[in-house]
Amino acid sequence: MRNSTYLKMGLNMLVHSKLRSWLTIIGIVIGVGSVVGIISLGDAMQANVQSKLSDLDLTTITISPGYTKASSNMHGPGMGGGTSTDAELTKDDINALRGLDSIQYIEGEISGREGVKYAGQNATLSITGVDPQVWKYMTTLKTQSGRLLEPADKNVAVIGSDVASEIYDQNIGVNQVITINGKAVRVVGILEEEGMGGDSRIYMPIDGAVDLITDAKKDVYDSISVKARSEDQVDELTTEIEKKLMVSRHINKEDDRDFSVTASKSLADSVTEMMSSMTLFLGAIAAVSLLVGAVGIANTMFTSVLEKTKEIGTMKAIGAKNRDILMIFLFNSAMVGLVGGILGVILGSFVSSGLQMMMGGNMTGGGSGVSFSLMLEGLTLAVLIGVISGVVPAYRASKLKPVDALRYE
Repeated sequence: MRNSTYLKMGLNMLVHSKLRSWLTIIGIVIGVGSVVGIISLGDAMQANVQSKLSDLDLTTITISPGYTKASSNMHGPGMGGGTSTDAELTKDDINALRGLDSIQYIEGEISGREGVKYAGQNATLSITGVDPQVWKYMTTLKTQSGRLLEPADKNVAVIGSDVASEIYDQNIGVNQVITINGKAVRVVGILEEEGMGGDSRIYMPIDGAVDLITDAKKDVYDSISVKARSEDQVDELTTEIEKKLMVSRHINKEDDRDFSVTASKSLADSVTEMMSSMTLFLGAIAAVSLLVGAVGIANTMFTSVLEKTKEIGTMKAIGAKNRDILMIFLFNSAMVGLVGGILGVILGSFVSSGLQMMMGGNMTGGGSGVSFSLMLEGLTLAVLIGVISGVVPAYRASKLKPVDALRYE
């Protein structure tokens, strides 16, 4: 027999066992739809995360006071103890690091929450003090109006978009004056929307911020930011910083460390790996429904063989070979998988789009739906499941002896 004959007879078997076949197909539809929908959603979320990470400066390294084993795992196999409550970062630490060739810029930052008054309204906001000489070269923030901080600035501020237009009843514009902890500060710039809580932050020159933030001390920092000359040097520079600070702070044992070094590149790699693992995990859970669909196909094929035993005997009696019987049933099971796969891909597209709409596109970036490659993979998987599930029943059908088949009741 030719392949066209196998296809025609397989299709005829599918059409003439409608209810049973469609119940089987529904199992494949649910399985393929779940896998395609979840993987598509995961791909959209991962693309959105990658887009966010591309906006980050992956050459930035942050040094923080205190050390834990968890923070050490962000870079290197450290065995840290608990966080030191009295640990401080000072100008001496910055001076110790200035000699490292891979460092392009370095600055200390302080932060705190203080009362900010404007137009008779009060709000407690985050204030960050930065070094105006290098901050504009290190930050990825951009202004929607005004400018960033300049070296000669002191009692001025750059504010987030929420501070400018959301927190107070009256909008704050460039050159307006706000009062921080009882002292007047002029706004010189308003930042573009950043998200992730950064839009309600106020940035000031560190000399001015020391005078406004309670408990702030001159030349004592809450964190130190370092910018490497290139992304390729980040890992090596992170190790050099750790060694240099261990020496300058007279720390001999890893357990005595009182500072943490975190590279934004390591954080980005960790987030990307986590997203990939989550997508794979969810896809594996959804794939369980495919196993149920495979069992359904096998059950349907075994039942079909029993129903058509006499027909198989008649076909063999008039000259059909074992291979012909095998191929007819395999084509039938493959077509069950194909139909289920097509409907499953359609269902998966709706599932993915629906979940993205429910999330408002915030987590997925308003993804563009199921990719063609994912559709093709879903269809291929469905057909393979159909063929594999039908192999044993088709083989048993091909091995039936004509005499036994014709006598079957």
